[in-house]
Amino acid sequence: MRTAVIRATLAATGVLALAGGCKVATVDADGNRLPAPAASAPSGPSAPSAPSAPSASRPAAAPQKHRASTPPRSATRAPAARTLFAPGDQGSQVRELQARLRQVAWLSHVPTGTYGAATTAAVSGFQGKRGLPRTGTTDTVTWQRLLRMTHEPTRGELYVRTGRPVAKPDPRCMTGRALCISKTSRTVSWIVDGKRLLTTDVRFGSQYTPTREGVFHVYWKSRHHVSTIYHTPMPYAMFFSGGQAVHYSSDFAARGYSGASHGCVNVRDERKIATLFAQVRNGDKVVIYW
Repeated sequence: MRTAVIRATLAATGVLALAGGCKVATVDADGNRLPAPAASAPSGPSAPSAPSAPSASRPAAAPQKHRASTPPRSATRAPAARTLFAPGDQGSQVRELQARLRQVAWLSHVPTGTYGAATTAAVSGFQGKRGLPRTGTTDTVTWQRLLRMTHEPTRGELYVRTGRPVAKPDPRCMTGRALCISKTSRTVSWIVDGKRLLTTDVRFGSQYTPTREGVFHVYWKSRHHVSTIYHTPMPYAMFFSGGQAVHYSSDFAARGYSGASHGCVNVRDERKIATLFAQVRNGDKVVIYW
């Protein structure tokens, strides 16, 4: 009986040891030591899962390095428009621009080679019609668009005549050296000993400031003259009567016959007035007639 009690007590002690978490060896009912039970993995949602060993037939994958995402390549941007011609510019390229604008009916004035108000308005209108910024200046985008719509101007398109035939020279022009100026054909001809050497368009004063008629003589030349009355430039001025002179006019070049002078004889072709200025001398005749 005593032996049975001892066995029961030992068995209970082993159970309590396991319940208390102590590392006490378990025994059977005869007091023999039992092998320790295999530890079971804890259960429950909080139990961590053990990593599985890699398969012997397939090596473990190397850890992936983080690769920064490559941003998509942006579309190639067109280069910014660059200004080619602007108001105030002069030269053969401006003349070509004007001739091309005439081809597409955006400019009514004849080419002059001077980028004035009429050219600025024509370029602005051309730009607006095609959805381009209306700057009035000719940039690379505007120029390329105009080139695609036009052909290379001929000499006749670049140097347009007024359409009026040159008047017959006044007899007073046929001797000596004379600037022969016709109000009928609105031209000045440089005549030396009866031979016409050069002719170009001119513009006269209005009815309130008319250009005088008759025979005069050049008494003063002023290459870079500025009017002391109107404070406007009068390049290549050749004075023949008081304050009236034959000279280049940028306003005539830009506006044509829509304007008038204050009595002077305006020339709009700067190349030709420069030639006249170089050849005409003080004392040469100026004949103005109808």
